[in-house]
Amino acid sequence: MARLLQAPPKFHPSEWDIANKMQCASTESQKSRSERVIAESRRLRDEIEKTTQKTQSDVNKKIEQRRDEIKFWKQELDNKLEQIVHETEVLLTFKTRLEKSLESCKEPLDIAQKCLLNRQRRAGIDLVHDEVEQELVKEAEVLQGVIALLERTLEQTNEQIRLNRSAKYNLEMDLKDKFTALMIDDYCASLTNNTPDIRYADNALKIEGNFVSPKDWTDFSNINVEKAEKQRNNSLALRALIDGILSQTASDMRKQRETVNVAFRNRVKEVKDAKNKLETLLAMVMDETASQEKNIAALKKAIADKEGPVKVAQTRLEARNHRPNVELCYDTVQYRLTNEVQEITKNIQRQLKDTLAQAETELKALSRRQLSLEEEIQVKENTLYIDEVLCMQMRESVSINNF
Repeated sequence: MARLLQAPPKFHPSEWDIANKMQCASTESQKSRSERVIAESRRLRDEIEKTTQKTQSDVNKKIEQRRDEIKFWKQELDNKLEQIVHETEVLLTFKTRLEKSLESCKEPLDIAQKCLLNRQRRAGIDLVHDEVEQELVKEAEVLQGVIALLERTLEQTNEQIRLNRSAKYNLEMDLKDKFTALMIDDYCASLTNNTPDIRYADNALKIEGNFVSPKDWTDFSNINVEKAEKQRNNSLALRALIDGILSQTASDMRKQRETVNVAFRNRVKEVKDAKNKLETLLAMVMDETASQEKNIAALKKAIADKEGPVKVAQTRLEARNHRPNVELCYDTVQYRLTNEVQEITKNIQRQLKDTLAQAETELKALSRRQLSLEEEIQVKENTLYIDEVLCMQMRESVSINNF
């Protein structure tokens, strides 16, 4: 019990003095180290603050530069989009012109083919491969060539419209991305150290998506602009081509139409002249037929008129044959009566009847000639009806317009 209550050991005064000095020295040393840490901390804070502010300022500038770059390319894309949209709209009007021009070719071609078909109904010698038919065939070929050219041009126009719209789509997608990127960078530019909704982002440094280099970024938009410009230039060239084709084809069709019409007018005049000549010949033949009929009637009358003299002469001869005996003399009277009978019989048989037969033959020939002329006139009337009424009147409805 006495040991448990033993007093702690006593230190020597010198030890006490040394312990106090050590405390003082240790405190002074700690204070000095703390002061150095504080000074270093202040310097480090100031340096980091300046670095942070400088870095943040540089980032702000970079964001602003990036926004300017995006705005520049957005403006370029907007301008090119406006141009390609306008060009496509104009090209669509040219497509409409092509379609109307193509549609307008169908009626002239149909009429040309109907004219050729109608003219196959010409009869006889009038079924001739004349200038009208040659020009109608050429007109049909011209129209078919124009239709084929317009169809190819329309296909080319449709393809160019598709390419224009493809370029427009690429521009719109690029613009959409640029708009989104600009909105994001505008948001980033608006952020400050005091913005309420700033926060830590654990995955901020993690790269997501396929990052591209600035050059690739610039090249992408530049390619879209260049493609759009190329298609716009192609579209401009195509429009100039369409203008030329529409003008030239309309000119060619009008020229050929007029050539055919002139050929029709000339042919109608030729047929009318031929018909008039035939009608003149017919009138002449009919006059001649009437004259020949009168001649035949006169010949028949002349033959009939000779029956009396023949009967008289023959009666006289028969009566004188009954003279008695020596009175039956071949005297001058007998001689002349015999000659009279022979003469009249000869004249009737060899001249009047032969002439009558010849006249009747000529009358039949005239009748055949009349029938032939009437048939030929009918052929000409049929030709005139086909060319002047059916074809020329039908062609009056043909109108070649510039679209």
